[in-house]
Amino acid sequence: MSQPAARPLILVTNDDGITAPGIRNLVESIADLGDVVVVAPNNHQSGMGHAITISNILKMWPHDFGMEGVRAYKTSGTPVDCVKLAIYKILDRTPDILLSGINHGSNSSINVIYSGTMGAAVEGALEGIPSVGFSLCDFAEDADFRGACRAVRTVTEKVLKEGTPKGTCLNVNIPKVAPEALKGLRISRQAAGHWADSFEERTAPGGRPYYWMTGNFTDVDSGEDTDEWALRHGYVSVVPVQYDLTAHHAMAELNQWHLGFDS
Repeated sequence: MSQPAARPLILVTNDDGITAPGIRNLVESIADLGDVVVVAPNNHQSGMGHAITISNILKMWPHDFGMEGVRAYKTSGTPVDCVKLAIYKILDRTPDILLSGINHGSNSSINVIYSGTMGAAVEGALEGIPSVGFSLCDFAEDADFRGACRAVRTVTEKVLKEGTPKGTCLNVNIPKVAPEALKGLRISRQAAGHWADSFEERTAPGGRPYYWMTGNFTDVDSGEDTDEWALRHGYVSVVPVQYDLTAHHAMAELNQWHLGFDS
C-alpha cells in the first residue's frame, strides 16, 4: 500500500523580525497549504541584504508563534542566517518553497540590492528551493495587508505547482491600494531607479557627532514594463531575480580589450 504524499514543507522568514505584522499575515494566508516552519530574526534586520554572521555567535530559540501547527524559531542573526540555520540545523528535508516577508515597505527597483527580505529569497534559490520575497509598499505598522495576502496566496499556490525558473527567485511587490483596487499581477523588470543619499549630522550626549542616513528615491526609467510602473498603476509587480551577477552583455565588449600582461 503506497504511503500518502507528504504535505509541502513551507519555510518562512523575514527581515522585520518574528513579531512583525507582515510575517503573521503571510503565515495566516498560506498555513493550510502545507507544514509551515518559521525561522526569523528576533529583531529588525532591514537593509542587511545578503549579509551573514561571521564575527559573532549565532543564537536560536524556539518561539511561540501563537498559531496551531506552526513551528517557529527566532535567531540573533540576519535573514540569510535564518535560512541557513533552517536548512542545516532544523529541517529534516529540503523545503518545497521558501517565503520571505511580508516586508513593511517597498523592495522594488534598486532596493532589491539592500533588502534583507530578498537576501533570504536569493539564499533559498542558491539552495535550489523555489523562493519568493513579498513586500507591501507601506511602512506603517498598522498597514492593511489584505491585498498583499491575496497576492501571497496566488503566487504561493502557483510556485508550489510550477516551481521557479532555475537560478532565480521572485521579487513580489504589492502597491499601497485598497484590496479591491488591485488590478492583478504583472511580470516586470527591475526599474533603473536611484537613491540620492544624504546624511543628517546629529550630536550625541558628550558632544560627539553621529549620522543618520536619509535620501530620496528617483525612478529614472520611463519603461512601461518595470516594477515601478506596475506599482504606480495598481498592479502587483513580479520580478524574476537571479543570483548570477555576471554582466553577460558586457563580456563581448570586454573581450575586445585583448587583456594581457606586459612583457
